[in-house]
Amino acid sequence: MPLGTLDRSPPPFFKQGPSALSKLMFFSALALFLMVADARFKITQPLRAAVATMLYPMQWLAIQPIALVENTTGYFSSLQDAKRSDEEARKKLALQAQRAAQVEQLSLENTRLRKLLTLREQTLTASQAAEVLYDAADPYTRRIVIDKGLAQGIKPGSPVIDEQGVLGQVTRVYPLLSEVTLVIDREHAIPVLNTRTGARSVAYGDPSTQGGSLELRFMAGNADVQQGDILATSGVDGVYPAGLSVARIDRIERRADSAFARIHCQPLSLIHSTKHVLVLDPVSAQIPDKPRPEPAPAAAKKGAAK
Repeated sequence: MPLGTLDRSPPPFFKQGPSALSKLMFFSALALFLMVADARFKITQPLRAAVATMLYPMQWLAIQPIALVENTTGYFSSLQDAKRSDEEARKKLALQAQRAAQVEQLSLENTRLRKLLTLREQTLTASQAAEVLYDAADPYTRRIVIDKGLAQGIKPGSPVIDEQGVLGQVTRVYPLLSEVTLVIDREHAIPVLNTRTGARSVAYGDPSTQGGSLELRFMAGNADVQQGDILATSGVDGVYPAGLSVARIDRIERRADSAFARIHCQPLSLIHSTKHVLVLDPVSAQIPDKPRPEPAPAAAKKGAAK
């Protein structure tokens, strides 16, 4: 057979088709086209939704063991928290019941003593609610600004309290705002009474200690003061009504080189987080004015003139 008649093409089994470079370029262009088309026309969105729908049962089954463990742990943790909260609530309820019984007994004794001594009845203190707007801009003072002022009848010197105790005193009054100096301010002082012993003293603000506290100054080193004693307003300053909670004694330092003890107290009011307060009228505003002296009789004047 002559060589010119031989078929030089490879058999169909060994045919390779397009080259690898051609395939790479084609599929790269196809991928780029699909990405652009999906970004512009979202052509694969139905496919994604269908795949997500088919895979959801498997995902749900895979998540169930983890969810079961978390729910079980959360259940036991919540159960323990509930038991702990219930115990604390029962203790507080018992304490409140005890205090309520003591208050009722003391109120009855107070009423009987006042009737016995023919003293005047204590007048109720007028008050109005206010909202704390912001802290004062002065970094060297501890003051807050409330949304009530002269237009609402706020008076300078009015006591300010929250649900826990005495918060401070109104020191500046504007037409629509008022500035309240907190009990932890270094310029603030408040007469207090130790509810356990009945001893009177004065608590001064101390903003540099533990974010703000109070200090009982000029107390003798052997004074009957214990950690945990509650201090309330004594009512002798003509500003604060008697019996308002002020602070709890936190630390007592008795030094041999000093005749006085350093007594640190923590305020009971929510100094740094209170939002709503109650502004009371000063006690001095409830005290009646002094009666004016009666004019001398006319006959006495004529006799004196002669």
